[in-house]
Amino acid sequence: MTDTFTHKCPNCGGPLLFDPKDQKFHCEYCLNIYTEDEVTAYEKTQRDAHLEDTSGQAIEPELSYTAESQSAEMTPEEKVAFKEATGTQDSDENTLEDTMELFNCPSCGAQIVTEATTAATYCYYCHNPVVLSGRLSGKFLPEKVLPFAIEKEEAVEQFLAWTKKKWFIPKDFFNKEQIDKMTGVYFPYWVVDAEVDGQMNGLGTTIRVWRVGDIEYTETKQFDVERQGKISFKELIKNALSKNVQQKMVEAVQPFILENAVPFKSHYLAGFQAEKRDIEYEAIQKAVQSELNDYSESLLRDTASGYTTLTKLRTNISLNNEDNHYMLLPIWVVTYRSNEQSKKVYYYAMNGQTGKVSGILPVSYKRLGVFTFGVFASILAIFLIGGWFI
Repeated sequence: MTDTFTHKCPNCGGPLLFDPKDQKFHCEYCLNIYTEDEVTAYEKTQRDAHLEDTSGQAIEPELSYTAESQSAEMTPEEKVAFKEATGTQDSDENTLEDTMELFNCPSCGAQIVTEATTAATYCYYCHNPVVLSGRLSGKFLPEKVLPFAIEKEEAVEQFLAWTKKKWFIPKDFFNKEQIDKMTGVYFPYWVVDAEVDGQMNGLGTTIRVWRVGDIEYTETKQFDVERQGKISFKELIKNALSKNVQQKMVEAVQPFILENAVPFKSHYLAGFQAEKRDIEYEAIQKAVQSELNDYSESLLRDTASGYTTLTKLRTNISLNNEDNHYMLLPIWVVTYRSNEQSKKVYYYAMNGQTGKVSGILPVSYKRLGVFTFGVFASILAIFLIGGWFI
């Protein structure tokens, strides 16, 4: 069963939101500000009091929905909206049944439709932040979370500054509705540390050519080259979400300063969206080990510089230690669907900690055509005026 809850203000009971600017929790109703320790202490007191009140009484389980019962309760309009939001096609009815889930908002009681990997979101009716605790517990409990350090206003400002440097962007790309789509999301990642023993043997050749008068001399020397050593890899970040189709773009906003990560608490998800992993480490372990092997060989080869050629290479890479950690990392994302017939979707991502950006912007061929015509007309006018005076 997945429980839904909202972190409440100790003063007025309103929803708390995590503010990246001061790394504290704000209530938009009474304007009080709390530290993580204060919120944790308040919620512990509330839980203890609840347990005392219900001691000796049967506690009714909270309402939850299974994949089988959800499809019957959703209207056709809700199914269509869910398909559009998740990219599920009509032919993927079984996929739709397996991925959609309904929950009750703990603040207003409205139903919330989510995908199977969503771990934190907003209620579409009261707009309060909602955390789906069951998706971040047990084996899906992250070890750490890297809190957002860039608030939305700053992210929007940097986004607009980035786009204004680009020409020929459609005008509707800058409208308020589009900017409001910028969303802070905690994405799941595997972070790998490893230690490797590496050895390389090869034949190094150096060639020196010089002339004395009309005679050219060539000196060739060959060496047995051997390199060995221990190599440590820290914080190799790998995607843990299969629906992240723009994995390369998200990887482009790395690195993250993981020393700022803190032990996971759901408090940091308040006001943001979050996804849980659906890629287990065992599924990518061979690819990670192959990558570590390639890195190690490359590092060993780099130590054997100064030779004209390096041949007959033999390497022996032994993985001594391999640790993986499950973390949630912050990224601001924007998607834009063009008005062209192709309805192509463009993606933009910003590192929620460092502000590094990556993305592909749409091109307005109408604006490009007008600009090209203007340049052509200007050049033609210059030639005509020049010819007239000549």
